[in-house]
Amino acid sequence: MIFHLSVRSNPMLRKTNLAVWRAWRSWKLSLHSSTVCASSGTGPLDRSEELSSVSSEKPPHTPVMVKEVLHYLDIQPGQVVLDMTFGGGGHTKAILNLVPEVTVLALDRDPTAISLAQQLAKEYCGRVKPLLGRFSELEALLSNMNIEPGSVDAVLLDAGCSSMQMDVAQRGFSLSKDGPLDMRMDCERYPDMPCAADVVNTLDQQALASILTAYGEERQARKIASAIVEARRVNPITRTQQLASVVAGSFPPAVLYARKDRLQRSAHIATKTFQALRIFVNDELNELHAGLSAARSVLAPGGRLCVITFHSLEDRLVKRYLQGEDLSNLDHFSPRKQGSGKQKLVDVNRESGEVYWLPLRRKVITPERDNVNENPRGRSAKLRAALRR
Repeated sequence: MIFHLSVRSNPMLRKTNLAVWRAWRSWKLSLHSSTVCASSGTGPLDRSEELSSVSSEKPPHTPVMVKEVLHYLDIQPGQVVLDMTFGGGGHTKAILNLVPEVTVLALDRDPTAISLAQQLAKEYCGRVKPLLGRFSELEALLSNMNIEPGSVDAVLLDAGCSSMQMDVAQRGFSLSKDGPLDMRMDCERYPDMPCAADVVNTLDQQALASILTAYGEERQARKIASAIVEARRVNPITRTQQLASVVAGSFPPAVLYARKDRLQRSAHIATKTFQALRIFVNDELNELHAGLSAARSVLAPGGRLCVITFHSLEDRLVKRYLQGEDLSNLDHFSPRKQGSGKQKLVDVNRESGEVYWLPLRRKVITPERDNVNENPRGRSAKLRAALRR
């Protein structure tokens, strides 16, 4: 099983996930040649069928805060732009249509998204350069294309899960659509990578509770973890709605939809559980940190960075990175310690005194009401923009 060694080597996450690592090591020793995903019939997804499914929806992914992104990136004709999460291509299309002769490097870890990027590259006569890989693989991918550090003019990093992934039941991201409990953004690129079913069926109760607390900020993590362990003793949990039912069954019916989102709409009690599993399976926070570091490396002096996040863990990490905090020694799951004082929105090389980032706007940018009404899934989005010095 491939697991997130970057987390293990990163003190930022070590304390939170100690119980997870112990349980995972124990499980790895007991593995032979199969996994829960394989035994439950999840199997490889048919990429052509999935691509057809998402392509039939117009559009497959509604981009968030397009107007704001275009404003703060301020892309000029002939520039090179890096879209670090191509997804359904919404932001890239807006850039291509607005700015003539611009070249977009379209990165995504999802093979389905890259298939869409390849189609777009044909439509725009090679102005789109698809790159299949994770944030942590970006520098190697650019090097293979002979793109030097400091040669990109603007970077957009759109973190999280796309509507394209959520809307395909077979991907296992949505608790409202029944499908295999998968959640791997990379699909079958890494066959040994654990899926969400592996996590819920093999980790012990303490490790599961740690994941739900750390990545879902779930206050009822112990209760939910206990319910999962009890349920899997009867039958393995291999389907999304099966897991949602297990979580719901551990609470009284009256609280099933008692939680509210930012639009004051009812939210299912299992929403944070699904978020936590998705982040854990895909190592999203470490990948986000790697993406921010890569963006700093590839941006030219004066280049612009826009980062869109969708929950507090992501936004907290981005905010502290841009403020120049040393994330290798930072427990970013906890609120800032009192007395630390406010810091400027700059990333500083403390040895040389070089300032890496200047804010384009000090306060976080959120979607306008009309944007939220048009695209409710983007209601929790936060945009931070900075200039590379």
